[in-house]
Amino acid sequence: MSKRTAIYARVSTTDQTCENQLLELRRFAAARGWDSVEYVDSGVSGAKEKRPALDAMMAAVRSRKVDAVIATKLDRLARSVHHLVAMGQEFQVLGVDLVVLDQAIDSTTASGRLLFHVLASIAEFERSLIVDRVKAGLRRARSQGVRLGRKPRLIDAHAARLELARGKSVRMVAKELGVGASTLSARLRTENLHAAER
Repeated sequence: MSKRTAIYARVSTTDQTCENQLLELRRFAAARGWDSVEYVDSGVSGAKEKRPALDAMMAAVRSRKVDAVIATKLDRLARSVHHLVAMGQEFQVLGVDLVVLDQAIDSTTASGRLLFHVLASIAEFERSLIVDRVKAGLRRARSQGVRLGRKPRLIDAHAARLELARGKSVRMVAKELGVGASTLSARLRTENLHAAER
């Protein structure tokens, strides 16, 4: 049974053309006897999160209308290693093959699948390093006496009580003070408790 293939091509500027990419991709799909649908982003930067043709292709992939995706280069398809790995993992879960001609990546082969596992491991290792660095930074800050977290907002409880005594609601007074109604209520309760203990 012929594979339903998504051909993806992209150029960053409108004065460039996708035709060279498309010729190569069409030739590859035809040689394998794959039926193909073309998705082309013309004049769209690879750094952009939203790319109309890529989004449409991914929608087709998720709808299981595609068995394989082919592109000429990884940078035509993914904007970063993380994006590539996430895309590769999604393809793997959905049973969609990925072929990238210039980098000789072909997940229909054992070596192509191995490359994706290596990329996923590198991305996971990088995430672990970032987490370790953040934790080390927090420990160092705490050891130096730095207080972490949000600074508590100062609330003039006396002024708030005066406004409430004038008939304003807690919500109105809280809005004037730039705090949430629940925050103001909690502060007033705390003040009342302290006053009762005196």
